[in-house]
Amino acid sequence: MLKDEYKSYEERMKKTINSVAADFAAVRAGRANAAVLDRIMVDYYGTPTPIHQIASIGSPDPRTLTIQPWDATVVKAVCKAIQESDLGINPQTDGKIIRLAFPQLTEERRKELVKQISKYAEGGKVAIRNIRRDAVENFKTQKKNSEITEDDMKIAEKDIQKLTDDMCKEIDALMDKKEKELLEV
Repeated sequence: MLKDEYKSYEERMKKTINSVAADFAAVRAGRANAAVLDRIMVDYYGTPTPIHQIASIGSPDPRTLTIQPWDATVVKAVCKAIQESDLGINPQTDGKIIRLAFPQLTEERRKELVKQISKYAEGGKVAIRNIRRDAVENFKTQKKNSEITEDDMKIAEKDIQKLTDDMCKEIDALMDKKEKELLEV
């Protein structure tokens, strides 16, 4: 019975890790990566729409992204959305294709990005700890209602703590990998 509940908490924790990984992917590392555009929304006929749904995105070289909207009337809206984002890159357009040139990262910018990914990682760990707290409260309620024994509750708390520790280590590993990527470019 408790194993089924563990699964639901584990799934929630894995969703948190996936969210942190997506946040890390959105942090640019000096190379052109289409994932940096995932969070940018364009006002497309009154509807906020991700860039990848209204344009094709290409990378002709390691430091350049090209965005070619399928509807030429949204080129200005895409440029505006990119300028208003926290990407820090000025788009250049010829009226049909938008080019994003990713400059070499400065040491100062690298340190800022490392701080940013540290915040994302800490946010993920806090979310995982909140899931652990929910699980422990649930087990305490079950014990109070005599649905599980004292021993079962202790085992459940121990198992949930181990799961929490494992998930936090996974976030740390993701952060270390992204940090190395940022600092080696």
